[in-house]
Formats: sequence, C-alpha cells, structure tokens
Amino acid sequence: MNLLSDPRWNEALAHLPDYLGNHVRVSVTALALGLAISLPLAIAVRNRRVPRGVLLGLASIVQTVPGLALLALFYPLLLALASLSLAWFGFGFSAFGFLPAVLALALYSMLPVLRNTITGLKGIDAAILEAAQGVGMTPRQSLLSVELPLALPVMMAGIRTAAVWVIGTATLSTPIGQTSLGNYIFAGLQTQNWVFVLFGCLAAAVLALGVDQLLALIEIGIRTRRRWRTISGGIGLAALVLATLVPSLARSPSSYIVGAKTFAEQYVLSALIAQRLQAAGLSAGTREGLGSNVIFDALASGDIDVYVDYSGTLWANQFHHGDIKPRGQVLDELKATLAQQKITLLGELGFENAYALVMPRQRAEALGIHTIADLASKTGTMSIAADYEFFSRPEWAGLQKAYGLSFRAQRQMQPDFMYAAVASGEVDVIAGYTSDGLIAKYDLVVLDDVRHAIPPYDAILLLAPKRAGDQALAAALAPLLGHIDISAMREANLRAAGGDGASSPDAVARWLWDKIGKR
Repeated sequence: MNLLSDPRWNEALAHLPDYLGNHVRVSVTALALGLAISLPLAIAVRNRRVPRGVLLGLASIVQTVPGLALLALFYPLLLALASLSLAWFGFGFSAFGFLPAVLALALYSMLPVLRNTITGLKGIDAAILEAAQGVGMTPRQSLLSVELPLALPVMMAGIRTAAVWVIGTATLSTPIGQTSLGNYIFAGLQTQNWVFVLFGCLAAAVLALGVDQLLALIEIGIRTRRRWRTISGGIGLAALVLATLVPSLARSPSSYIVGAKTFAEQYVLSALIAQRLQAAGLSAGTREGLGSNVIFDALASGDIDVYVDYSGTLWANQFHHGDIKPRGQVLDELKATLAQQKITLLGELGFENAYALVMPRQRAEALGIHTIADLASKTGTMSIAADYEFFSRPEWAGLQKAYGLSFRAQRQMQPDFMYAAVASGEVDVIAGYTSDGLIAKYDLVVLDDVRHAIPPYDAILLLAPKRAGDQALAAALAPLLGHIDISAMREANLRAAGGDGASSPDAVARWLWDKIGKR
C-alpha cells in the first residue's frame, strides 16, 4: 500500500484538533511563564557578575537534564504538594498532565532567554549609556527607553530558540498525562503505526517552524523599525494560537477518562473500554502512554476514572510485596489493600499478561533449554533485552535471586523491537510478555518459571475512588469481565503491533468486541 494512501492518515487527521490544540496550549503557557520569570531576572542581574554567573549556571544545569526525566520529576513533586495543600488548607490541585508539563517546559525555556537578554543588554555601547545619563535619564528611563529597545533584536533571537525548544520538548509530556502531538509518536512506536509517528513528527516540526518564522518577522520588524512587520508577526501568532485552540476548547470534556500504559495491549484495552462506555451512552475519552506509577497515582487522585492493571505489577511494584502467593490469594489481598485507598477492583478480564523470559524456539531446542533453570548456567555468554523499566522492577531481582542469572550484557529497548531483535540474533533472550502475539509471529518460546519467581499477572479493571458507587460505569464494563481469554488477547495484540492487517487500536478493539461479544 502507498504510504500516502494509507487510511491511517485519515485517523491521524481526526486526532489533530485535539492533539494540536493541547500541544499549543501547554507550549504557549510554558513559554509565557518562562518569559515572565526569565526577563526580570536577566534584567536584575545583568550588571552583577556573581548572581549572573549563578543564574546562568543553574539554567545550564537544567538543560543537561533529559526532557522526559525533567517532566517526570515534576509529577511526584506536585503530587506531594497537592496532598500537603489538601491536608493543610483544605483544597488540592491536579498534579497530572498540564501543570507538571508547564512547569518543566518553562524551566527548559529559560536558558536562551536569560543568555540572550543579558548578552543584548551587556553589548550596548557604553557611550550610548553615558549619553543617556548625560541628558538626565534615570536608570529606569535608560532601561526602558534606550537599553531594551537596542537589545530587543538579540532578545528576540533567544525567545525564538526557547519557543522551538518548548514546542519540540512538549511532545515528551504524553507519559505524564498531557495530551500533545507526542501522542502520535508514543502510540505509533508502541503499535508500529509509522504513519502516526511520521505525522506526529511532521506536525511538531511544522508548528515549530511556523512559530519561529512568525517570531523572526517580529524580530526583523524591530531591528529594521518596520512596524508593519512586527504587527503582522504578532497577528500571525495570535491567529495561529486561536486556530489551534478553538477546536480543542470548543469540544465538551469527556465524563469518563480511561487511562492506558505505554504498550500496545493497553492502547487496545483502553479503546475497548471507551467504546463500551460510549455504547452505553456515556461520554468517554482516553489518556494514553502513562507510566505504571503515574497511572496508578492518577487513578487514586481522580485524574482518570478507569484503567486495566495487572495483579503482579500492583503486588510487586506498587505495594512492594517480596513473596509470591497463589493467584486467588494475591487477588483477594489486592482487593482489600485497594479498598483501603477507596479504589475498586471491579474484576478480572480473563487473561494473564506476565513477564516471561523468551528465546527463539530453534535455538532453545538446540541448547536443550526449556526452563529458566536450564538457561541459568548459560547466561554468562548471553545477552538479554527488556523494556525500559524491567531491570529496575522487583521481578528481575526475584529472577536473579531464584535462578542466579548473570547475563553478559543487558539492553533496554522499545517492547515491540525486542522480539525482532531476539529473532534476528541481536540478543539471546528477552523479557517478553505472555499475552504478546509476536511470540507466535517470530516462533519464540516462553521458558517455564519452575521456581515461581514471577507473581501472577491477571489483567484487572480498577475504578477511581470517585467512581466506587457508579452503577452505570460498572454495568457498561460488566460484559468485559472474564470474557477476554489469552488467545483472543494475543491475536488482538498481534493485530495492533503490525501483524494481520496492521490495524489501529480502535479498529482492533472493535474486532475484539466482535469476538468476545458473541460469547
């Protein structure tokens, strides 16, 4: 199929008003906040060597922090502040999505604005400043009437750089719950929808270049003293912001928000849940690409209403249990623990998606490896790949302790890429997922965990505290409970990951409902 005739372009276009509008909203707010902080600080320290050096040094340090890490760090910080505010003053605020994204992006915008403002002001000819003093200008009058107008072209160059940085980095705000053009990229990478990835990259690039050119028009107008250029650039920016924000703001907010983590199965299940709610006459939207801890905290604080989690993730990661218990006991204890936080464990979907060590079938048979215990003695010459969080999870520590695993090398990569890597021999073993359809696609084998180092991973539906007594929500989701078996989920995951038609998560969710709805 020709890439440009791919129907997924139409799907991408359908999401554009929402994604672009939210991207512009968070970018404009962050840039405005960054300018409001940076410009006064730069003016205040321009003639003070030590404070100037400290300020520029701190801003430079912020730039060394990866954008995704900076965004992620603000979420737990704001969550703690929101809890303190609620306890001390009786009101809280949402630490999810918009606020942490704005604060992190504002910090990212500061360095070019600070540097160029200070450089522009310090570069003014001393004779001009002496002349201003000679005609009786006060320092304030000199700043407003002489220094800032002369430094403005250099300052505008810094603002242009900051705007491009903010717009580009805003694509990384998806994992903390802020809808942006990054939704295309994260969803596309997880589902191997390269149309989405390309569309998201192009949209972000066009937006950044458009804003940069409009700011350049303002800069040229200021430098050449052609007011019409400055006014045209300002009108263009205002029109761009309005054109992208109005469709997003005009859309009525969804009554229910369905969360999803960062892999294909979660995209499919969140789409399925949203479709079931809509079929029941309930307004629903999705918030996708969230990290494991972020999504649980978002549910607990009411920023999302429902999502699918896994019993083993909650048992080992969220509640830090080191022991492995039978499936029924794990679910009973989780239900009781969650109830203490007023979170409802509505029920199980009917399949398990556990971590598992996976190898090519042919190589495993050649080496006589059928279980993780068989693998243990050979790991010294082997490499293993896993997703970004596996090697820091309790499951990995449990496997190492139970089997004495010591691989020659450990690599981290996108989940879907791991399967191709192990199938091609780039790595020897991967930490895969038992419900993944790519296991069958690449003829891989799951090694038996004979010592039960990995806890059970039943897929379960969780409801936010504010939805505990919501009968309409529970009734709409009831047909899903116990009706999705492992074979159906594997086939759905394969479809969503580029196999059997390369369907979108929405289309796969409809296919999955058609399959299970007949039971």
